[in-house]
Amino acid sequence: MYAIIEVGGKQLLVKEQEVIFTEKIEGNAGEKVEFDKVLLFGDKVGRPYLEKVKVIGEIQKQSKHKKIIVYRHNAKSTHKRKLGHRQPYTRVKILEIKG
Repeated sequence: MYAIIEVGGKQLLVKEQEVIFTEKIEGNAGEKVEFDKVLLFGDKVGRPYLEKVKVIGEIQKQSKHKKIIVYRHNAKSTHKRKLGHRQPYTRVKILEIKG
């Protein structure tokens, strides 16, 4: 069975025993997390969310993505700036879908 959940402003298709990468969620590795914003479960469609349907997951890792380099340059001047950014993420294993 599968479900579509909303996490961090994004919609993700999840299945049981699947590992997903989401925007940073508060919590430590090993803690369970519950997603209650379920948009679709099987053939049931929520308007906007389904009630009584929850997705249970376990946080596996809190980390940051690979660094991206942002280079800013203003034309017709000597102003230049080099920045780096590492987006934090959470790796979650989906344990079960209740509903």
